[in-house]
Amino acid sequence: MSIKYAIKNALRCFTLVLVALSLSTPALAAEDGKKPKRKTYVMSKNVGKKVQKAFEAYQEDRIPDAISMLEEIEAKQPFDVAFVNRLLGNMYAGQKGQAKKAIGKLEKAVELDVLNKVEQEQAIKLLADLNLQEANYQKALNGYKEWMAFAGREDPEVYLRISQSYYQLKQLDKIIEPADRAIALYKKPKESPYLMKISSYYERKMYREASEVASTLVKLFPTDKRWWVQLGQFYLLDENFERALSSYELAYKQGFLEKANQYTALAQLYAAYGIPVKAAQVQNKYLKAGVIEKDEKSLASLANYYHQGRDFKDAANTYSEVAKMTQDPDYYKKVGDLLLMTEDYKGAISAFKKSLELGTKQSDSITMSLVEANFYSGNYKSAYKYAKEAKKIKKYRQSASGWMSYIEDTAKRKKVSI
Repeated sequence: MSIKYAIKNALRCFTLVLVALSLSTPALAAEDGKKPKRKTYVMSKNVGKKVQKAFEAYQEDRIPDAISMLEEIEAKQPFDVAFVNRLLGNMYAGQKGQAKKAIGKLEKAVELDVLNKVEQEQAIKLLADLNLQEANYQKALNGYKEWMAFAGREDPEVYLRISQSYYQLKQLDKIIEPADRAIALYKKPKESPYLMKISSYYERKMYREASEVASTLVKLFPTDKRWWVQLGQFYLLDENFERALSSYELAYKQGFLEKANQYTALAQLYAAYGIPVKAAQVQNKYLKAGVIEKDEKSLASLANYYHQGRDFKDAANTYSEVAKMTQDPDYYKKVGDLLLMTEDYKGAISAFKKSLELGTKQSDSITMSLVEANFYSGNYKSAYKYAKEAKKIKKYRQSASGWMSYIEDTAKRKKVSI
């Protein structure tokens, strides 16, 4: 129940007060004929008249005047004190910045425990709501529990606020039970208690349990894109990559992915599960669209997906773009290796030489690759030169010797001087 609604309910009691002024003795009110009877008190005539005037001011929308009139009442009887304080509490609650005053008044009203059942219930509930609003979480929690004990019934909204109070108190394990009760009591599913459960599990690093709750949200609210993405994220955190891929893929097909990191995650999952072609398609599409930023990391990932998918030409072209962007010799080596595989020997030689020029730490490997690239491009003299250099490297000594013999034979057969 909202504070405004609580205020309206409280002020309806003015009408009852006017009727009660004609009574002079307390009565006993039966509550459904089952629960213990609670005394019904009436207001003294003197206080009642002043309350009536305050009510008239309220009806004329002179709320400050109504509050001032109520504040001036010097009530002495417990019921008069409780009733006036409850009205003041409700009125202060509706005024900006007056929550603390409202709490003080309602605390006095509730503590006396002489209001009729409905009024007492509403006062306890509003007091708990105000304490929650003002970050008095333990008091709010106690108030909601007191309300349920007094009212003798359950309310899903109250259970939800109990969960919220536990969350704010960092008693994360206690969130689950009231959240589950709220879920059970709501006539139509609501997201809020499920979110409380997810918060509890997530902050305790219980990702499997969080993914189970998110899976339920997907079933209950299948058109809400948030839960599909969040489900995939929880599966990732739980390292359940197969289900993560399934969730992200279904979200993608429904048009629920929107952010760069979501498309990147989908591409990574495709690659991890041996579907590099789809990984490259997703990565390339959203790089071109400008959704994924074109930087070293994103381009290198795309190149890697092409490479995994054996699209060596596109992989080489993409690594070349990264190499020019970063001037990193290792990227130029990757370009050379890939161009060698596509039999673009001249392109490979150029990339390998650029890598050496930039001071690569993989010069030994590149020297050996230059033997092959130069040989197949018909440049036997350069191939032989690099083979001689490679022969000095212990790791490649035997291989380089074999190449030298092969180059000599080929050059002799083709009558080429080396």
